[in-house]
Amino acid sequence: MIPLIRGFRLFVNGIYKELVIREFSFHQMNANLLWPGTFAFAEWLIQNKSRIESKHIIELGRQVHFFSFMSHHLLVYEKVVIINRFLVDITTSDYDDEEIEENIAHNCRINGVIPVLPHIKHSWGDPFPNPHPEWDLIIANVKQYANLIKTLCFLLNSYKPRETVAVSHEAQGVPQPAFLMSWRRRIGKEEESLFFTGCENAGLQVQHLGSRVYCVTPTKP
Repeated sequence: MIPLIRGFRLFVNGIYKELVIREFSFHQMNANLLWPGTFAFAEWLIQNKSRIESKHIIELGRQVHFFSFMSHHLLVYEKVVIINRFLVDITTSDYDDEEIEENIAHNCRINGVIPVLPHIKHSWGDPFPNPHPEWDLIIANVKQYANLIKTLCFLLNSYKPRETVAVSHEAQGVPQPAFLMSWRRRIGKEEESLFFTGCENAGLQVQHLGSRVYCVTPTKP
């Protein structure tokens, strides 16, 4: 692993928050860098923060997990956590690799996220370690592979809301559960079509929310 350190500033409701992220310039599983699409998705989440408030979130894949840190600080600065800590409930998930897991924990600590965010080791398409998923929002900004659809089908179709979830977000126009993703990388139209068609063939619905952000949900009976 060859680490790179980058600093970022978030501007939310007149408040600047500094984030420091350690990336990998090289790793056997991925380059693990923050691509331009990452920041476009981050800006979309800031502008649509009602989609992540009060959510039980899991982030799939990104190794550095920028969105987990961003979402944590965004919600803290919105003072959501003053009443109930569970409202900022974020879990990271990634390939079973010690360096990846340590890097996520490192990025938590240097950004003041203590204790570090819970982490689940999981390779897309493999049986998920938690047989009873409670996450009502899944986020990712990664290249979408066919195996990801298998993981999404399990997380979305096996979702069981927690007892602490007292208010449905359907009334706010926010599906629950849902997968939010951004598709900003230079991926061919054919490959893009294959992923979305694969989602639909697996019984999932795909909705374009604008700005190349998509929402994937279970098909309603």
